Amino acid sequence: MDRLGSGIAGGRLAPADYETNFSDLHPRFDRHEALVASDRCYYCHDAPCVTACPTAIDIPLFIRQISTGNPLGSARTIFSQNSLGGMCARVCPTETLCEEACVRNTAENRPVDIGRLQRYATDIAMETGRQFFARAADTGKTIAVVGAGPAGLACAHRAALHGHAVVIFDAREKAGGLNEYGIATYKAADDFAQREVDYLLAIGGIEIRTGQALGRDFSLSDLTAKYDAVFLGLGLAGVNALGVEGEDLAGVDDAVDFIATLRQVDDKATLPIGRRVVVLGGGMTAIDAAIQAKLLGAEEVTICYRRGKEQMNASVYEQDLAASKGVSIRHWLAPKRILGRDDAVAGIELDYTALRDGHLTQTGETGVIACDQVMKAIGQSFKASGLGSLAMERGRILVDEHCRTSLEGVYAGGDCTNRGEDLTVQAVAHGRDAAEAIHHHLASAGQPAVAVA
Repeated sequence: MDRLGSGIAGGRLAPADYETNFSDLHPRFDRHEALVASDRCYYCHDAPCVTACPTAIDIPLFIRQISTGNPLGSARTIFSQNSLGGMCARVCPTETLCEEACVRNTAENRPVDIGRLQRYATDIAMETGRQFFARAADTGKTIAVVGAGPAGLACAHRAALHGHAVVIFDAREKAGGLNEYGIATYKAADDFAQREVDYLLAIGGIEIRTGQALGRDFSLSDLTAKYDAVFLGLGLAGVNALGVEGEDLAGVDDAVDFIATLRQVDDKATLPIGRRVVVLGGGMTAIDAAIQAKLLGAEEVTICYRRGKEQMNASVYEQDLAASKGVSIRHWLAPKRILGRDDAVAGIELDYTALRDGHLTQTGETGVIACDQVMKAIGQSFKASGLGSLAMERGRILVDEHCRTSLEGVYAGGDCTNRGEDLTVQAVAHGRDAAEAIHHHLASAGQPAVAVA
């Protein structure tokens, strides 16, 4: 029976439809496709795609290696800069990073398929179990990493490579962080996130302790007293509130929680979904939630964003993908109140907005969209306890260019820092660079912490 008679139910599709809808969005190239795609690269000497990559992978080199029939060599080139190169190949917004910078990306042509070529090489390496990097001799130093997401995993892998012992603490039941809980199912099919974690752990020297939360089970001071260095890769655990009437009605859900639940559920037919769903937000979370709501059997899915198409954080490619799945995107609409019937969502009233003198304002007009489910995807915030006197900036951890915090021996990276850009690949770069800084710190008996005014 529909939840509260609101139209929210599961199992609207045939079992085969769920399997098809949530299959791999971009299946891996076969060998012939990879050779054809790699042949389009100019192998630029001073390639702009490398500069555009936050992890600075030598893209022309790894593509040339594919073109010469050496995918394992290509994978080594990728993993030397990005230990989570497989997931990044799936989820990176390549259309706004390396592929946008590609010299072939012109009005008359399209860029090289860098992301799919990266996946081709890394998948082959992982499927064959090929490890390219051996752990150095044990240094006797132990590093605590808080958070088993992209930043924490990248830091742990690079630190283990240098011979340090690493213990990762994570509050959830599984390692992976955003990769495990926050990525659309069709982007990381076949339990890829956990397979990548297993691949990384094969280097040795890394222990993961799940169900351990900072501020609940231990504090930062506990870690600094016990470990030689600490890395914080905490991500963004808080979800911003709408602050409007009706937000507590049944059928108002956090898009982040919806995506996480979908990633973990065994039978997608059991997951409740509305018939008419409204998603509030303009970023990747909004796009992922909206598309997956449609794939679960929602009849109408509408994304409402308070600004215009050009201001959406989601790329044009992702917006077009949503449209191709039947999602309607409406701009210049801000939530005013959520309408209810029998304590459940019945609709949403929205204010029309406009830019006037550079400021977002309400026009005075309103409209109503009938719906039985509203998903909030209006941003996440950093919430953590147990950090003690750690310096913050704009609500996030203050770090310098080497990922050092205000406390000596404590480093941080990813979305929880003031340098966070909410990108998986950026978090990986932070984790890698922090591990190098930690290694230098331990080898040289310490470096000064970042100066904080």
